[in-house]
Amino acid sequence: MVCIVCGNTKTAGLASWHATCPACHYESAALSVAINEHTGPAVNEAEREAGLKALRLENFRAIVQYAKRHARPGGRSLLDVGSAHGWFLETARDDFDVLGVEPDAVVGSRAAARGLPVRAGFFPDVLKEGECFDVIVFNDVIEHIPDIGSALEACRQRLNPDGILILNLPSSRGFFYRLSKLIARVGWRTPFERLWQKDLPSPHVHYFSPDNLSKLVANRGFELVDSAELPALRAKGLRERLKCAGNVPLLSLWVQYVAIMCAIPVLRVFPSDIIVCIFLKKTAG
Repeated sequence: MVCIVCGNTKTAGLASWHATCPACHYESAALSVAINEHTGPAVNEAEREAGLKALRLENFRAIVQYAKRHARPGGRSLLDVGSAHGWFLETARDDFDVLGVEPDAVVGSRAAARGLPVRAGFFPDVLKEGECFDVIVFNDVIEHIPDIGSALEACRQRLNPDGILILNLPSSRGFFYRLSKLIARVGWRTPFERLWQKDLPSPHVHYFSPDNLSKLVANRGFELVDSAELPALRAKGLRERLKCAGNVPLLSLWVQYVAIMCAIPVLRVFPSDIIVCIFLKKTAG
């Protein structure tokens, strides 16, 4: 098992499907992606919206500001890869000419039915020949893509000169992720499995830190120009968020809920579980 970031050999992690690189600390998961197959428990989209929307909208507004700050003068075309319910498209469309790509046919069709410009299918397959953008955004998506190298190369090809790539994703340095690993080592793996979204149709297959993510993307023709942490939790919708992240036993859900609610006031002193990194496409030569 070779690390996709530094090329060193990965070692066994905290589960049979989990591996980590001892050199750069990149983590991976051998979990199956089954978008549109719907073989597992159905995701309650109403609960998912209640649990995620308030937090996502707050973070999406911040990401739009990063896009405005770093996009080239006059650059208005923006592609949202994995646009899901269309919340980011709605947030960004006042400042950019937006297009979404969504592989989940059910979720994508609901966003399109609301009049949002969403194409059903996978990036970059559904793009037209020669179609390029000033900004490409992955909001909680890049960590789900098994062949991340090909995805990054497609971004390089589909960005205009001086185009920017924005990656918003979970961080392996985050407080809750590191806590879940500590708990998993003493035998309780439920929080760790939930953060990897194990048993969901589109689980996480990568976990990055800001450092190893920057190294990976820089090796694919990009330069890091900005990065930040984003809020990972809001009290509003927390219980629904925990419920929508898999088949969590009721007792375990309430234990997690109470623990997180008690922790929220002091979490600001710890690294957040969400990072955003902004990369500039390097010029040839």
